[in-house]
Amino acid sequence: MRQYRHPGREEITLTGVLGALSDPARLSIVSRLAGNPEINWGDFDLACAKSTLSHHLKVLRDAGVVTSRTDGTRCAVALRPELEEIFPGLLASVLACLPKPAGDGS
Repeated sequence: MRQYRHPGREEITLTGVLGALSDPARLSIVSRLAGNPEINWGDFDLACAKSTLSHHLKVLRDAGVVTSRTDGTRCAVALRPELEEIFPGLLASVLACLPKPAGDGS
């Protein structure tokens, strides 16, 4: 069973996090995770190849934005809980700047 490496708290930097969030696909992943405690890898609905999704998740994991855990053949992804402690309000501020989906009514 593959275990993923996650950076230690001291390895997480603001430039690394902002760099990981600089891609629209990765922002979409983080936005989806913000409303869910955990999502299985195969349940992301990005219009890209599996290898591309895997790359985006690796970038987010290496930056310390998400955690990945394996459960048998499944891989579950979640936002890293201590990110809010390290950079209070950062994700909320970034996600608040995203355009609202059409038909949202907000």
